[in-house]
Amino acid sequence: MKVNGVPTRSIWSLDDGQRIGIIDQTQLPFCFKKVELSDWREVVDAIATMKVRGAPLIGVTGAWGMVLAIRDNPEDDAIHAARSELIASRPTAVDLQWGVDQIVTAVMPYCPRERFRMAVKMAETLTQANVLANRAIGTHGARVIAELYAKKRAPVNILTHCNAGWLATVDYGTALSAVYIAFEQGIPLHVWVDETRPRNQGLLTAWELEAGGVPHTVIADNAGGHLMQHREVDMVLVGADRITAIGDVANKIGTYLKALAAKDMDIPFYVAAPSSTIDWSIQDGKHSIEIENRNGDELRYVKGLDAKGQVTEVEIISPLTNVENPAFDVTPARLVTGIVTERGVCAPEFLTRLFPEGARRRTRW
Repeated sequence: MKVNGVPTRSIWSLDDGQRIGIIDQTQLPFCFKKVELSDWREVVDAIATMKVRGAPLIGVTGAWGMVLAIRDNPEDDAIHAARSELIASRPTAVDLQWGVDQIVTAVMPYCPRERFRMAVKMAETLTQANVLANRAIGTHGARVIAELYAKKRAPVNILTHCNAGWLATVDYGTALSAVYIAFEQGIPLHVWVDETRPRNQGLLTAWELEAGGVPHTVIADNAGGHLMQHREVDMVLVGADRITAIGDVANKIGTYLKALAAKDMDIPFYVAAPSSTIDWSIQDGKHSIEIENRNGDELRYVKGLDAKGQVTEVEIISPLTNVENPAFDVTPARLVTGIVTERGVCAPEFLTRLFPEGARRRTRW
């Protein structure tokens, strides 16, 4: 995608893998800032503090974090220690473990002096593969949008939650990739953008859509059901942080409520994600997916611009008040119309038809 007319990705390597560059997403939408990371512990911090966010991007970032760890110490014990620390930085998004383990699997057959070179090679492959997968997801998702337009013959109103755009991936995005490609194809559409508190990822979605010229409107999280009742939503399209083998979907907190409202109003609910987001080792998402609980200060403080245009934080909840801050919820497969992947679109129960190899569990270290 482009920022101020310049083609930009969310992560890139520097000096042949000696460092990586990222966009500090905690500064958006008020400030576009690039940051360089030269130590794998800086990568752990960037993931944990959400400088990088979005499951696919977290996965690729974790892979590059593993590269930097192997550069520092390519011995077995050090690799496994770094692996554990990287994975623990965000427990819900399965892409993180996937990305880290792709590097570990690739380098372990080699002697220590060869491991950094092989790690860089694999990380570069994963980075480019993410871009291609996201483009394919967008192509398949755009067909769904086109089909709705063919029936309606009026602009398609799409409601999305959180950010599933290029900022959440290496490029293109997942849910927003479908929006971008449909828009490029000339399909009239409009996006309802949930603010997605407490981290306000919806503001990143709005920032992206504004840059791309895509018609959109930001709404309060609780407005979605009302819009659905009044037939102002034609489809819900979201991303995912983990999808189980039977199609249960963990996504940003609040997604489940949107799915319930969509089901009640007979509005299609689609999830867009690459196959790296599917955790074939689990079935029941409600009881098997670890839900990350984040610091209550994310609710206590709101960031914005003051009267002088300076970024500031305002406390809105007393520090004496208890706060619970689960970052994700699980939408059961029965509420999901279809899952959009790089191989096509299918109902949740047919994931293994698209990915027959998925029955094999990932390697556990």
